[in-house]
Amino acid sequence: MTGVPLKHQRISRILAREIRGGSRPAGERLPGEHTLAQRFGVSRTTVRAALAELSREGLITTRTGKGSYVRYDGRPLDEGSGWARALGPRGADTTVRTLGVHETRDAALAVELGLEKDAFVCVERTRELVADGTVVSYERSFLPPLPLIRELPARGLGQEALTELLLRAGLRPDHGEQRVCGRPLDTREAELLRRTPGDWFLQTRRTSRAADGSFVEHAVSLLDPGHFQLTLTYG
Repeated sequence: MTGVPLKHQRISRILAREIRGGSRPAGERLPGEHTLAQRFGVSRTTVRAALAELSREGLITTRTGKGSYVRYDGRPLDEGSGWARALGPRGADTTVRTLGVHETRDAALAVELGLEKDAFVCVERTRELVADGTVVSYERSFLPPLPLIRELPARGLGQEALTELLLRAGLRPDHGEQRVCGRPLDTREAELLRRTPGDWFLQTRRTSRAADGSFVEHAVSLLDPGHFQLTLTYG
C-alpha cells in the first residue's frame, strides 16, 4: 500500500486544489466539520486531521469556535496595481495600518538608486486580514522629499492612498524593477508582523521611476508566503 494517501491526506489534497485553483478565495469560511465529513464520507476526526494539514501548509487558519478560513490568496506579486491591492479582488478584506512617517537619510540607498541626495521620507505600514487580524505584510516606502511629501511627518498620511498622494505630488510611476528573495524575520519585524523571529517571509524591493527616469518610490516589503506568491510568465 506504499504511496497510497491516507483518508485525511486525500481530503486535504482535494481542498488544497480548490483553494489554489481559486474556487475558495482568501477570507472564505470553509464548511464545518460535520458538512465536510458528510461530503467525503469520513469521520470528523479524519476531517480535523485534513484541516490540520492544510493549516500546516499555510492555506487556512482555524479560529476556535468560529471555524476555518482560507488564508492562501495566490495573487501575483507583479500586478500592475501592486501587492497592497492584490488581496482585494479575491475576496479577502484587508485593512492598512500606518505605523509612522518620518524623514531619514540613507547614503547607501541613494547610491543604489543613483541619486545625488540621500534624503527620503519613509512611510511604514502593515496590512492585515479583517477576518482574523492576521498581519500579512509590512512595507517601508522611501519617497523623494518633494514639498507635498515633506508635509507627511507633520500631518500624517490619513486615509489617503499612497498612490494617490504620489500623483498629487506630480510623481507618476511609468516603469521600474522588482527583486524578490526569501529571508528570516529579525526581532523588530517579527514583533510588527506578530510572528516569531527567524520565520521566513518573502522580501520584495521595488523601485518605480517616471517616464523620464526620475525617482518616484522605493518600497521594501515583507510578505507572508501563505498569502503571496511569485508568478513569472514567458514565451
